[in-house]
Amino acid sequence: MTMSEEIKATKVIDARGSFCPGPLMELIRAYKEAKTGDVISVYSTDNGTKKDAPVWIKKSGNELVGIFDREGYIEIVMKKTR
Repeated sequence: MTMSEEIKATKVIDARGSFCPGPLMELIRAYKEAKTGDVISVYSTDNGTKKDAPVWIKKSGNELVGIFDREGYIEIVMKKTR
């Protein structure tokens, strides 16, 4: 079963080509607009996002669904729990 079959992202942010802290800022903006229970997926080519986004997700009290290495980019998936 693939990730997309398990959990359907409510919002997908394509931040590929954007550099730190761009992808994280995009994630935070989407989080503020999202409703509790929404799943947000970020595509990033910036390796800093792999470290920064999970830290922010945990600090904000939300759920890190997963970090996935895709072809040429990283996908970070979070669920808004509050």
